[in-house]
Amino acid sequence: MDLKKLIRGVELFGGLSEPEWDEIAGICQERQFKKGELLAVEGESGDDLFIVMEGTVEVLVENEEADPRVVINLGTGQIIGEMSLVDRGPRSASVRAINSPTIVQVIRHDDFHELCKRNNHIGYVVMHNMAADLSFKLRHRHLSEA
Repeated sequence: MDLKKLIRGVELFGGLSEPEWDEIAGICQERQFKKGELLAVEGESGDDLFIVMEGTVEVLVENEEADPRVVINLGTGQIIGEMSLVDRGPRSASVRAINSPTIVQVIRHDDFHELCKRNNHIGYVVMHNMAADLSFKLRHRHLSEA
């Protein structure tokens, strides 16, 4: 898949212009993982956002009584670790490659912040999209618990 096409399809980057998508593409670094390899480990400090380019990953959360539980599988165009763009807090889940190879594009925290210093509009749009997604998830969670 073409990197620019991949980035255009990521909701987190919705509302950006073509040149801004090019700027996002410019800070992406491609990485490959083999089946079973961990992209991220629950509890460890997060520094990277991952965009799945090819393959599938599973998101796992620790379970005190049993093996880690698979929460969701994510594929092409889906993202993992977006909170790492805000802070470097601990990962809320582990992420493991299901396929060989699983190809992801990585955006590092520091690279994203440097880009936002150069282009404040990118930072505003991405953070707005992240806040809207979080708001939706919190509202949905609240309604499902009622």
